[in-house]
Amino acid sequence: MTAPRVGRDRRLTSAESAMLRRTAVRLGIQAGLIVAAIVAVLVGVTLAVVLHAEAAGTRSMLAAAVGRADEDVADAPANIWLVMHGPDGQRSTEGLPAGAADPQALARTARTGVAETHEREVGGAEYQIFTMRRGDTTVQGVLDLGPVHTDRRHLLFSLLLVGGLGLVLAAGAGAMLGVRAVQPLASALSLQRRFVADASHELRTPLTLLTTRAQLLRRHLQRGHDHQAALADAESLVRDSDNLAAVLEDLLIAADPHVEGATEEIDLRVLAGGVAAASAAEAGARGVTVRAEGGDDPVVVRGAPVALRRALTAVLDNAVRHAEQTVTVTVHATDRQAVVEVADDGPGLDPGLAPRMFDRFSSAGGSSPDGRQRRFGIGLALVGEIVARHHGEVEALAAPGGGAAFRLTFPRQVPRTHTDPTDHPNPTNATGPDRP
Repeated sequence: MTAPRVGRDRRLTSAESAMLRRTAVRLGIQAGLIVAAIVAVLVGVTLAVVLHAEAAGTRSMLAAAVGRADEDVADAPANIWLVMHGPDGQRSTEGLPAGAADPQALARTARTGVAETHEREVGGAEYQIFTMRRGDTTVQGVLDLGPVHTDRRHLLFSLLLVGGLGLVLAAGAGAMLGVRAVQPLASALSLQRRFVADASHELRTPLTLLTTRAQLLRRHLQRGHDHQAALADAESLVRDSDNLAAVLEDLLIAADPHVEGATEEIDLRVLAGGVAAASAAEAGARGVTVRAEGGDDPVVVRGAPVALRRALTAVLDNAVRHAEQTVTVTVHATDRQAVVEVADDGPGLDPGLAPRMFDRFSSAGGSSPDGRQRRFGIGLALVGEIVARHHGEVEALAAPGGGAAFRLTFPRQVPRTHTDPTDHPNPTNATGPDRP
């Protein structure tokens, strides 16, 4: 059984990505509603202006036709019919629809001399009628509003189509801009939560050691004797403080994606041996033996000694917690890769949880092949992130003969100068990650 390899630092978890998508959708919907309101107002204003201009245009056209009318009613504009009533009788344009003319309006205007405009519906057709008196002759113009209403419907359909298309585009643009606007904030919050979680996990053991050292030093000073023991405790206190500062500096560097930490060439064989030796006492208390294996040739990588030591310490502590009797740390190299493998003879890994093994708090628990309850923690996720920062990969697999193994693979460097990682602080992580 092999878990997926971790080869990059994912800034957002699946839950955070889902929250980001929901926020973007909400922003898109809100932007769409705002644009819909704006479009509705614009369409309403545009339609009102167009209808007003259209009504004014038809009245003006009809009035002009009536005002220019002479004795020949046959010379009328398209869709307009003229009716003249005078001393010689009444004449009308050929083709005037039956009932379209308004005799009552002709009689009123002929009697009062007041021009009037109104609309009239006959047989389902609408007409606009303008009547005026010129001398002793009353002229009435009849305009068919059918073509005007058809143009009005086409205009309304075009406005609604353009408005709907604008609404869809605005919602899509709002969602896209929402993602871009929320992304920096989401990344910042994610980095903040990660730093708090990492600091609480990684600093627990150094702080506990500092407290213990300080209490021992205070006890020696209160007794007023055994200055050598007090001096040893003070030196341990200074060393543990340096370890704590180094871990905190590495956490701060890891929390800022724009800062590149200092790197140097490190012999993984020496580094792994030092981590194995440091964990021997705790492993012995659990009845577990830690063995370091590998060749005599240096296995050099480029990286941050504190971060790599944290990762190896966490993986080794995880193995000690679940081993029955033995934990083996093996370092070897290929032409281009440096490999550290930590194997234990414990119950192994749960295949069902393997795909999520390096996710932060991806599960509250699970069972190993022997039925024992396992827990997910933050340690393996930290290991994956540290390895990713060093352009490497980490994978979990079944160990030969049973148990579990974690393999950390890094790009190999051609050694130029030998760096002893024992010169650097040695932060211990007694809590370590919890293996699923």
